[in-house]
Amino acid sequence: MSLDIVQMVLVTVLTAATPLILAAVGELVAERSGVLNLGTEGMMVLGAAAGFAVATETNSTLLGALGGAGAGLALSALFAVLTVGLAANQVASGLALTILGLGLSGLVGTGYVGMKRDPAPHLHVAGLSDLPVVGDLLFSQDAFVYAAILLVLGVWWFLGRTRAGLVLRAIGDDHTATHALGLPVRRVRVLAVLFGGACAGLAGAYLSLAYTPFWSPGMTAGRGWIALALVVFASWRPLRVAAGALLFGGATVLQLHAQAAGLGLPGQALSALPYLATILALVLLSLGRRQGGSLAPAALGREFTPHR
Repeated sequence: MSLDIVQMVLVTVLTAATPLILAAVGELVAERSGVLNLGTEGMMVLGAAAGFAVATETNSTLLGALGGAGAGLALSALFAVLTVGLAANQVASGLALTILGLGLSGLVGTGYVGMKRDPAPHLHVAGLSDLPVVGDLLFSQDAFVYAAILLVLGVWWFLGRTRAGLVLRAIGDDHTATHALGLPVRRVRVLAVLFGGACAGLAGAYLSLAYTPFWSPGMTAGRGWIALALVVFASWRPLRVAAGALLFGGATVLQLHAQAAGLGLPGQALSALPYLATILALVLLSLGRRQGGSLAPAALGREFTPHR
């Protein structure tokens, strides 16, 4: 295999993994605070629609990215009001959020179906971008890819190296005890949910502004659900989330190459390959942990009602 083919495959894997990294890392922060948000798919698809609409009207990719993140933020704010403020069931609220996001995305994107625009600009560093293999991989990506890498490192540092990260993890493990100690459980959870929503919206904006620079209803194609699975797959650890996203990206690339090679298999079966790979990884991981117990935050999914 030539270096050019290797470089192309690696770049394709990284770009396919980027929306998953953005969405999954945001969801990881929310879950580490004890809130399970199943509305990631809805926030992503609304972010894709809003990001494309804003970018088209303003002719600015940056404003489009901010618009996508803002749409995810707004939808997550509604979820935070329901689950953190009113102590509604998190599973039911998250599923309702996905349905709402899908509906709103269709409304926002009505006038933009089939429209195309130039993809997000890529970085070019003289002398470095032309290096074999690593040139395109490290020095010729768009800003979304670098944002995803920085997000993983930043969340890893925040959760493991800061007092605020320790507080968030403690709240996710035992909200009753942390509330008794005077820690602001609700405030921390709201901020974590809002952060996760903004990341999911940004992931959706990446899809419509960089990955496939056009808007199409349902273009997230289940990536929000895969992002949720990746958090579990990664044992709620940011660096493992990135590794899992790259695994899914590799499965996606393998599926595309298998279709191009004409193996005689149904296209639908090959399209399901990345999702089957994720399910298999989750099953194997679950079997491996059976003796060690769950690594999930102890208070994940439990409603918190402070007692005065």
